[in-house]
Amino acid sequence: MQLSEEEEDYNLSLSKFESMLKTNKVLFFDSEEFEEIILHYLDIGKANLAKKALKLALEQHPRSTGLKLVQVEMLVYDDKLEQAEKLLNELYAIEPTNEEIYIQKANIYSKRDNHEKAVELLNIALTYTDDYADVYNLIGMEYLFMDNLEMAKDSFIKCLEVDLEEQSALYNVVYCFEFLDQNREAIAYLAKYIDQNPYSEIAWHQMGRLHYGLKEYESAIRAFDYATLIDDEFMGAFMERAKALERLKKYEEAIESYNRTIELDDATSYALLRIGKCYEKLGNKVQALKYFNKTVHEDPLLDKGWIAITDFYVRQKNFQKALFFVNKALAIDNQNRLYWKRYATISKQMNHFEEAEFGYRKAVEFGDHSLDTWLFWVDILQFLGEFDSAAQTLLQATEYFPEENEIEYRLAGLYFMAQNNIKAKFHLSNALRLNFDNYIILEDLFPVVWSRKMVQNYIAKHKK
Repeated sequence: MQLSEEEEDYNLSLSKFESMLKTNKVLFFDSEEFEEIILHYLDIGKANLAKKALKLALEQHPRSTGLKLVQVEMLVYDDKLEQAEKLLNELYAIEPTNEEIYIQKANIYSKRDNHEKAVELLNIALTYTDDYADVYNLIGMEYLFMDNLEMAKDSFIKCLEVDLEEQSALYNVVYCFEFLDQNREAIAYLAKYIDQNPYSEIAWHQMGRLHYGLKEYESAIRAFDYATLIDDEFMGAFMERAKALERLKKYEEAIESYNRTIELDDATSYALLRIGKCYEKLGNKVQALKYFNKTVHEDPLLDKGWIAITDFYVRQKNFQKALFFVNKALAIDNQNRLYWKRYATISKQMNHFEEAEFGYRKAVEFGDHSLDTWLFWVDILQFLGEFDSAAQTLLQATEYFPEENEIEYRLAGLYFMAQNNIKAKFHLSNALRLNFDNYIILEDLFPVVWSRKMVQNYIAKHKK
């Protein structure tokens, strides 16, 4: 690709500057050249080279306002806000109509979390600038910092009215619409934007995302199709398109779209996993398993990959294989509650009750506080005859589920088993109050307790 004359001059300036650093010869650059060199080094994160360039620049051009404004930018970057402010006041005395002075002052106020003052200064900058889009974009960002999404949205829209190609503003305006739960309005705005700029792949992609969020999958696919027609290497659009096709159960087309993302870039574990899921939905178990294996090979730390293989074998009722893979997953991450719950569930299916109890205990220990996990764990403890531990576990569960009848019925049953009738009646009363019809839990889990006349009478009395 042939470079423009401007780009060639820019590259020549950079080469000349770097050559000067190596040889220690002092060469002359005009102030604009220095500005470009300094900003280049700042952009690529080489602050030390930027500082060297600035020092030489100010030696050669001590009166340059542009260079002093770059110096302000670097002082702000280093959080030397008072020095930056002092220099800006000096520059203001010389050039009170320079919009960059107001922009940098706004930047300082923004750093100090005074976003209202920053907006005030940026509005002054608007009266002097030729680059309205940039200033409106900055105002939008300040309103975002203030969580004023309506004003932020308006500012980003004004930015786009001046410059349709300002991509960051386009992303931000959609973000504002979404945050304000105005998805329909966002789609309407993007439709108008696309009328003016029909070849914006980003606008089509964002429209597709919004339709997807509203479960309008056909419309989403249509929008993603336009995005990929404009840019046939738009990986994000191909990925989103595949997800929408999956939702419509068009699994073969979804696989094609996921495969396109793999052609465009290295295979991602997410794409491999979804391809496996699609093949499983199509009943192609061999290909499904192949892609699940590829997923965990690509990213051994992705729990969804291991879970997909484990669940695949559970659905085939091949619990031995399922256990093998969940153990492999636990060898990589033994603090993953999803792995421990599956380990427990599989062990239970294989009648390995002590291992199942251990698995549920570990799942809870590592943050699984869902009701079914507590109940499965307690039922295993009861089956193993560990009634005291079961009762203590249920009391622990009441911290998360203080008004849950299934817990109360189990506590009543356990206390009746332990001949602690006072506590048993207390929990049975709670259970019957919360859900009278669920007393069948006692019959199912505690047949000995259920057969007692005292319990039957207590339930009958409560019914009256």
